[in-house]
Amino acid sequence: MNADAIKTSFEAHFSVRPELIVRSPGRINLLGEHTDYNDGFVLPAAIDKAIWLAAGKRSDDRFAFFARDLDESCLVEPEQIVFQDRFPWANYLLGVISEAKKDGLTIGGLNLAFGGDVPLGAGLSSSAAIESGAMFLLNELYQLGLSRFDIIRLAQRGENRFVGMQCGIMDMFASVMGRENHFIRLDCRSLEHAYFPFETDNYSLVLLDSGVKHALVDSAYNQRRTDCETGVALLQQVNPDISSLRDVSLPFLLQHQNLLSTTVLKRCQYVVEEIARVEQACIALEKSDFQTLGRLMFETHHGLNLDYEVSIPEINFLVALAQQHPGVTGARIMGGGFGGCTLNLLHNKEIEAFCASATLAYQATFGLDLKIYPVRLSSGTGIVYQRLRALE
Repeated sequence: MNADAIKTSFEAHFSVRPELIVRSPGRINLLGEHTDYNDGFVLPAAIDKAIWLAAGKRSDDRFAFFARDLDESCLVEPEQIVFQDRFPWANYLLGVISEAKKDGLTIGGLNLAFGGDVPLGAGLSSSAAIESGAMFLLNELYQLGLSRFDIIRLAQRGENRFVGMQCGIMDMFASVMGRENHFIRLDCRSLEHAYFPFETDNYSLVLLDSGVKHALVDSAYNQRRTDCETGVALLQQVNPDISSLRDVSLPFLLQHQNLLSTTVLKRCQYVVEEIARVEQACIALEKSDFQTLGRLMFETHHGLNLDYEVSIPEINFLVALAQQHPGVTGARIMGGGFGGCTLNLLHNKEIEAFCASATLAYQATFGLDLKIYPVRLSSGTGIVYQRLRALE
């Protein structure tokens, strides 16, 4: 997918040239899973797989959407911006429009086509890429005057309030604020952020797609957030200054574990430990210490599997294969869990051998084909085409 491809699709569907084309990338997260909605630190990056959105204004106030990869279209009247059961993909677009209108922003009719190469259901935040890209596009097309932070917040609100997925801010932030060959350490409480280089001639990041698609809205994702909030409420009885798990140290948590159920304790302990791992990973990145990075990735997967309980047998199998291969430094489940990919950090000279052996083993065990995606860290959401009316 590229700008020319989505431009051609837009023109074929709407019989007019687009005014604007935006590229909005998917994301990976090196460490810091499920810490964003706990006010913790995360370490994501935008990647070279993206959603491309082409759009132009309409003469009326209706919203016409075309999902290129699904070959589906949807037309919505301005007074009927409601959840779409028939076209669930349209909700990611309608969500940001709905939230923007609630803020009093003026958005007129829109023709919009989108498509991309972010694997759906693989934990690479294709939904956040669509939402961030759509809000970025609307901001440019209708001159709304929003900052990138405003765009991120509206995209998150669209997913939280309209789609119904209680995700944190990390996915949208990474998609909008990505920088080539860098991870972003994001403080999800203050939105302070810093960039850490991932530049090496020896190591690469490779995703192994289990083929098991996750549907987080229909899963136990929201329950994990509730478990964490329950833990915070109980710990506040001891220290009222605690507002999130970001404020909880591991010694304090273990000292007062009798207040928590076994399940809530496991959820909270994972988050507290994961926040600390992000800080350790930033130090490792500064030192180009890929062995430490890999160890931290394996530790994160262990916690996500046993304490947060969001992994699945297929993913655990792939991580175990990685742990047994001498060329793989680290591996873990990618994204919120319940399916998707593993993220693998491995030496370049071992990529071919590891991927070949993993493909054979996965097919033999589960009867599933293993999809493999090498990824590079890319820049964030931006304009790739803008029609100049004065030149027409």
